[in-house]
Amino acid sequence: MEVQKRNRLLKTAVVILNWNGIELLKKFLPSVTENSPQADIYIVDNASTDDSVIFVKSNFPEVKIIQNSENLGYAGGYNEGLKSIDADIYCLLNSDVEVTKNWLSAFENIFKNPEIAAAQPKILDFNHKNKFEYAGAAGGFLDNFGYPYCRGRVFWTLEEDQGQYDDEIEIFWASGACLFIRSKDFWEMQGFENAFFAHMEEIDLCWRLRNKGKKVYYSSKSTVYHLGGATLHNSPQKTYLNFRNSLWMLLRNLPAYKLFPVIFTRLVLDGITAIVFWRYHGFGHLVAIFNSHMSFYSRARHFFNQRNGTTKDFWKHRFVPWQYFILGRKKIDELK
Repeated sequence: MEVQKRNRLLKTAVVILNWNGIELLKKFLPSVTENSPQADIYIVDNASTDDSVIFVKSNFPEVKIIQNSENLGYAGGYNEGLKSIDADIYCLLNSDVEVTKNWLSAFENIFKNPEIAAAQPKILDFNHKNKFEYAGAAGGFLDNFGYPYCRGRVFWTLEEDQGQYDDEIEIFWASGACLFIRSKDFWEMQGFENAFFAHMEEIDLCWRLRNKGKKVYYSSKSTVYHLGGATLHNSPQKTYLNFRNSLWMLLRNLPAYKLFPVIFTRLVLDGITAIVFWRYHGFGHLVAIFNSHMSFYSRARHFFNQRNGTTKDFWKHRFVPWQYFILGRKKIDELK
């Protein structure tokens, strides 16, 4: 009874990272303030040069503002901003997310289980509200070569929400678009890896949590709508960050027996992908992948030395790119 009483009193902070996102704040912040009465709401501003901070102060005086001295990206921005926030549960929410009534309630029950360190809601597309959204959908997994995918989204195929993922299950990684995490576990893992800057940092963090015996969950009892593509959309910079950070993540988290074969295979596959991207997206993406490999090598020793307590059960399906692009299996229930 005492444990249940303590868990009901868990203090939640909804924390939105912002960088020059005044238009997104105008559009999406009202839904957060209206539907989060039991939480404190914070804006962590990454040294914006627009009027974001002035807008929030003038229109949402109940929202607390933390200002970083420079743009530290997603990883560094949250790491710095969260130092000033006192809460048991952080909800790290993208500035382009619309939340719904009672969206926080499901996680009051989820976090009654002390083994659960992180969680995410059902994430649907803001512009097509009957479809899952790319960034997280209904919970993330990895294949045996470390490629991420989700229930409801495999590569570029997005499923319609027909109730097929109306459940609460353990997943491998929770989306950074709406990531609930215990503050205690966040800081025990030393937060996100600053060097990532943006992209893959939430998968890396969830992997490290799992390596320590913690669980990550998905709950369909909470729904949010993500606009998506608001930053670095289809840019060489996004390609660079995704490919580089994916390799760093594998290096620091893979089981020892998988380390060389998986990373070697990924480097080869990245080379093939670079040629495909050149053909369909332009020469800049090929250069971005080449540069991502150079950056990976430059800090490989650093991340190798961070390896600690890796697990063996990191993958759910085999070589998802082959199944998707060659065998035509577009949905998670078709994967082998």
